[in-house]
Amino acid sequence: MWEVDAEIVFRQPLPPLLPFVPILRGGGEASVVQRALQELRADPQLNQLESLLAFFASFVLDTPLVQQIMRWDMAVLRESPWYQEIIQSGVQMGLQQGLQQGALRQLMRVLQRRFGEIPQAVEARLENESVEQLEILMDSAIAVSSLEEFIKILST
Repeated sequence: MWEVDAEIVFRQPLPPLLPFVPILRGGGEASVVQRALQELRADPQLNQLESLLAFFASFVLDTPLVQQIMRWDMAVLRESPWYQEIIQSGVQMGLQQGLQQGALRQLMRVLQRRFGEIPQAVEARLENESVEQLEILMDSAIAVSSLEEFIKILST
């Protein structure tokens, strides 16, 4: 979206895209965000999207400036269902990535302790595996008698 010019949203007009103006090209300026806010507030069907505009504005502008533009406390944004959903999905993605990295680190540690230096190609191949697959491979890493045997399992 950052490649789309923010001015298009105003010229077309494309009111449903107004909340996304801050993350469009040229939309990260306070005056542009204020313009989008004015248009959102003018439309009774879209004024509920104000918190979404504030959310995206907070990516490109300092929080005090966003608060000043919006003329409300950021608590309103934090209570927004969009904010909550985005935070929730971000937390879930972070947890999943953390679990995957932890499982990978443990598997690499076992392989290195058992077989010494592990080829970069093997490590690169393991980086794409899910937590569940890494756990299965951990069992294999413990059971096999050589790195070559583990690589054969990895290739299947």
